[in-house]
Amino acid sequence: MEEARLRVLIAKPGLDGHDRGARVIARAFRDAGFEVIYTGCHQAPESIVQTAIQEDVDLIGLSILSGAHMYHFSKVLDLLRHGEVQDIPVIGGGIFPIEDVPVLKNMGIREIFEPGDLLEDIIRWVRQNIQPRSGRK
Repeated sequence: MEEARLRVLIAKPGLDGHDRGARVIARAFRDAGFEVIYTGCHQAPESIVQTAIQEDVDLIGLSILSGAHMYHFSKVLDLLRHGEVQDIPVIGGGIFPIEDVPVLKNMGIREIFEPGDLLEDIIRWVRQNIQPRSGRK
């Protein structure tokens, strides 16, 4: 029996236009065998959640460098809860003040990755912690 491929949405919320990290992780996930949907820059939280639902993803990865992570990450989580799709886990990548990391995790962000984290470690974490949400093969 073939293993279901994880479907991952990578998104850049807000006005942050620095997308190199998001593109690097999208490519690494693709090369690791994940199915990747990349929304590009300047996405509203509403469009991120709408795309995640339409694409039936197993994971949302938010990438941000603008410093607006507390607002955008909490807004995405809130929209998922209100859309009754709180079973889509969310991870974050970017640069965060160290004191914000536990707050983000308490808010519901499953994991935070920062520059310097090895791609292999991020992929391993996803494989160990994220399961397909549907019976897709």
